Amino acid sequence: MQTISENRCFGGIQGVFEHASRETGTDMRLAVFVPGDVAGPMPVVYWLSGLTCTEENFTVKAGAQRVAAELGLILVAPDTSPRGEGVPDDLDGAYDFGIGAGFYVDAVEVPWRAHYRMRSYVESELPALIAEHFPADPARQSILGHSMGGHGALTIALRHPERYRAVSAFAPICAPMDCPWGRKALGGYLGADRAAWRQYDACALIEDGARVPEILVDQGGDDGFLEEQLQPERLRAACEAAGIPLTLRLQPGYDHSYFFIATFIEDHLRWHAERLSAGS
Repeated sequence: MQTISENRCFGGIQGVFEHASRETGTDMRLAVFVPGDVAGPMPVVYWLSGLTCTEENFTVKAGAQRVAAELGLILVAPDTSPRGEGVPDDLDGAYDFGIGAGFYVDAVEVPWRAHYRMRSYVESELPALIAEHFPADPARQSILGHSMGGHGALTIALRHPERYRAVSAFAPICAPMDCPWGRKALGGYLGADRAAWRQYDACALIEDGARVPEILVDQGGDDGFLEEQLQPERLRAACEAAGIPLTLRLQPGYDHSYFFIATFIEDHLRWHAERLSAGS
């Protein structure tokens, strides 16, 4: 782990780090906030960002460190895709595929499969790295994200309910098999077999039997992507059919931006902290 920067923040340390990833075959960056003056292993909250983002967006725009310091939460924000020399990108320079748009899948199609392994990076490599280098409690982990990262958080938690005590999302892509962003990403990274896409679709995972104790979702009412891309009512229907308690809050007047996230991030972190402290 190479330290890129460290800054004092609300009594803790906000760091940015880089390491050689075995999963992506590239150098990967991540941001980690560690509260100060907390004894013993601390609970960890993973944040997954959306399209076009890096580890920086959440770190500098969400305003999460103050609450995390109060609650004693380590915050981990990885990049959204591999980057660097030799990493393929969308030939047309589109923002919704390629670099900045890893979609938290393990690609199987050429040329993406060599580096685009964000599922394995987030599920396996990253938690081991955090446990090795930070005062993290592996028994107290949770995950949340925004948009593409909300999709990632939901699907990862549904595939690993034993690992994450809580999952929430801001404006997640709820049914990527049936929206333009998702069809482009899943088809490009995984190929034409839609059966292979189901493991990366929260609604499909729930339909196929995946369960978590509960889900919290905030969605901006003035989000321009709401109807075509995000489809939260699809998630509501899937959770109702499966008996999964879903708190879906439509926030009037809010859009898809980090102003929306910054407004409600405290609610989410306090919600996560309650579940991370239960039974600890």
